[in-house]
Amino acid sequence: MMNRIFIDIGIVLAFFVGMEAVAWLAHKYLMHGLLWSLHADHHQKEQDGFLEKNDFFFLIFATPGIACLLVGVYMDKSFFLMAGLGITLYGMCYFFIHDLFIHQRIKVLRNSQHWYLKAIRRAHKMHHKHLHKHDGECFGMLWVPLKYYREAKKAKDSV
Repeated sequence: MMNRIFIDIGIVLAFFVGMEAVAWLAHKYLMHGLLWSLHADHHQKEQDGFLEKNDFFFLIFATPGIACLLVGVYMDKSFFLMAGLGITLYGMCYFFIHDLFIHQRIKVLRNSQHWYLKAIRRAHKMHHKHLHKHDGECFGMLWVPLKYYREAKKAKDSV
């Protein structure tokens, strides 16, 4: 029983971590490539309102997690249930970090001074300085280049 718990936790963590790689690759090669037409309004505000065409990616990325959860629950397949949990937890973190913390789509988490969150916010700002699909940088979300962590840590230490 205890081994099963560790295996399940390992599967959840592996899929959670793996989703950062999937998000990076999809962001760089799909969103800034073939599917730029859906992502462009996220870099260049084309319309007023709460929703963007870019929000369709929520549905695209949620589909594998939902499918895994359904298979896991209805076919009693633990591996798929744990994989779906890992994917879904990553999606929740992505939503909280990207939509709530960075872009302030709902005005919460505004004043965090934590070095990790400041590094993520700075890296994302560097990503958005590019208004077109080419010459982008910082395509990840939860793990960004070390230089942004160092900058945030240095700023914190100098206060």
